[in-house]
Amino acid sequence: MSTVWKPSVTVAAVITRQHDQHLQFLMIEEETDEGVRINQPAGHLDPDETLQQAVTRETLEETAHDFTPTALIGSYLSRYVSPVNGEQVTYLRFAFSGELGQVHQRDLDHGILRTVWMTHAELLASQERHRSPLVLQCVNDYLAGQSAPLSLLFTHPSALVTSQLK
Repeated sequence: MSTVWKPSVTVAAVITRQHDQHLQFLMIEEETDEGVRINQPAGHLDPDETLQQAVTRETLEETAHDFTPTALIGSYLSRYVSPVNGEQVTYLRFAFSGELGQVHQRDLDHGILRTVWMTHAELLASQERHRSPLVLQCVNDYLAGQSAPLSLLFTHPSALVTSQLK
């Protein structure tokens, strides 16, 4: 019996604001099997959605804010090995920058404890609590000015078959 390997596709939003002369990043604190971790608003690509739709949805679910992606910061491949059970997962993450919109009165996703604005220095000082090394990598790439147009991303209509049949 052969097994098909495939990475888990995820999206992440790198959202910033200027506050008291400091650039801050909107982060979430989430409960995981390894305790409370810091992450960008992020999550999995669901069936029948584009990468841009996924990052918009995940940001709303985890921060209660609308989000409009305006640029692709990068794509990232990493492997995670659970210290709890040794399970290995390879992630393919697409990170986006964009505009934060209206806040909504709604519950945050299960496991999300709160949102928090953090400076780069605070993120550097809390690396041991990051959900993944990709958290800081995405921020550093953003700060380095890494940015690509969303037109680089193409979703063939066949990827959206179920939603087209409704």
